[in-house]
Amino acid sequence: MKSDRFVMRLGCTGYPEQLSEIPDPPKVLYGIGDPAALVSGLAVVGARRATPYGLRCARLLAGWAASRGVTIISGAAIGCDREAHLAALENNGSTVAVLGCGPDVDYPRRSAEILSSIRKGHAVVSECPFGQPPLRYAFVRRNRIIAGLSSAVLIVEAGLPSGTFSTADAALDAGRDVLAVPGSIFAPESRGSNRLIRQGATVVTDVSELAAAIGFHCPRSIPSDANRNSVMRALTADPMRPDDLARALGIDIVQTARTLGALEAAGVIARYSDGRYGVA
Repeated sequence: MKSDRFVMRLGCTGYPEQLSEIPDPPKVLYGIGDPAALVSGLAVVGARRATPYGLRCARLLAGWAASRGVTIISGAAIGCDREAHLAALENNGSTVAVLGCGPDVDYPRRSAEILSSIRKGHAVVSECPFGQPPLRYAFVRRNRIIAGLSSAVLIVEAGLPSGTFSTADAALDAGRDVLAVPGSIFAPESRGSNRLIRQGATVVTDVSELAAAIGFHCPRSIPSDANRNSVMRALTADPMRPDDLARALGIDIVQTARTLGALEAAGVIARYSDGRYGVA
């Protein structure tokens, strides 16, 4: 697998076309890995101090998209970013990390292992030259690159205030769609995501809505019945057996079983050894 250094200059062959179209594209892009990985994909970003809910959302949605051939783009930060990269790798997908330091610098240190994996066969890029240490301003600037490399930006969890908003703003400036996962009105970590939705971001509560938002055709394996959303919400909160799930939701056990079977075939839920179903 490729893990070579490369340099791309604006206006030259190989420079990502989608990145060149943003209002302030980087004049030079430094990278390690495979430059062919820099195709338009889905940016998945969120809170560094992520809750278990945010991490599960990042893993579910990024993993599903990656398994369908969509490149996952993020910033390798601890929390939701790293979870999105990890989900892409675990689903044999493609992923790109955009850093606020040189692409050969492991920052944050806790992401060193996953950055090493991304440099082999995927790509780690930055407008900062090789060897440059992390600089605060560079992390804000790098968010426009994350947005620019993508066709849509998905915010899986964000509080208030949040640096994630700069990525959302960059996406709007670049003409990219902004998607957001809603959260509890009682959770401080979801106030930013909920505000983005109130401001017009597209709501994403399951993989079928993500598929529709990014223009990916969802095969028949994704159920379209009215029970789907309630089943996914219930299983995200607590894995359950079919009879317990039907009782909790007040729906027919036969319909519950059909919905579970379709969601399992789609790869978004899994059946555990004890008979319970949960988010994959």
